[in-house]
Order: sequence, then structure tokens, then C-alpha cells
Amino acid sequence: MIKKISDKDKQDWQKFINSSDKLENKDQKIYSSPKRYIEKTIDLHGYTLEEANQKMTSYIEECYANGVNKINVITGKGLRSKNLNDPYQSHNLSILKFSVPNFIKGSDHLMSKIISIDFEAVENLSVGNFDIYLRKKK
Repeated sequence: MIKKISDKDKQDWQKFINSSDKLENKDQKIYSSPKRYIEKTIDLHGYTLEEANQKMTSYIEECYANGVNKINVITGKGLRSKNLNDPYQSHNLSILKFSVPNFIKGSDHLMSKIISIDFEAVENLSVGNFDIYLRKKK
């Protein structure tokens, strides 16, 4: 089935061709992003404190080497931690949400690769994750 082009469509097309108006190049907006932004996520649910700290050390180094800008660290809120029932353990430092950022902050080696840690999210009891913003690799 061949459809005939109407005279009106022909006139509109000719008007468009002869027009000096330029069409916006939508592809240019998509592909000419001046800044490359890479974000990765790590979930530490189920890790012990020692395992989580070791995992974070290697993960930060790997992300830094690969040009990652932001790491979203999922720790959970710590509400189901068995450590809450033990009066002899520190509530804050026995829960990954608090201990992992403190471990990172205490490491000069790791902090040399980090711009900032979102401690507001760490202190917020309703949030079970926090962000780490990495420097660019030298």
C-alpha cells in the first residue's frame, strides 16, 4: 500500500527545507557530558566489624584506582544488632553504621583518598547507609 503525500505536507516540507531555523541536536546534550561521574555501592550486611573494615579498605582502594567519585556504603541501621543487649559493649562502635566510618576516619592512608564522609547520614537514626566522596586519582 503506497500512500500519497498531500499537497499540504509537501508545502510544509518545502517550507521546512527553505527555513533558516536550526534544529536542536539532542544527541549532543547526551554525549557531550563534560564530567564523568561514577558511583558504586557496597552492602556490608552480615559482615563482622573486622571483616567490614578489611572489605572497606580494599574497596576504597579499588574504587580510587578506578576513578570512582562516590561510594554508597550500606550498613543497615543497627537496630537488630545483638550488641544492643550487652551492657559491656559500646553501642556506637559495635554497630557497623558507626564503627566503619570511624575506622575510615582514623586511617590516614584511606583519608588521603577521600574528600569527605557524610557523617550526617551516619548520625541519622532512620538511615542505614552513608556516602564517601573520593578524590581524583593523581
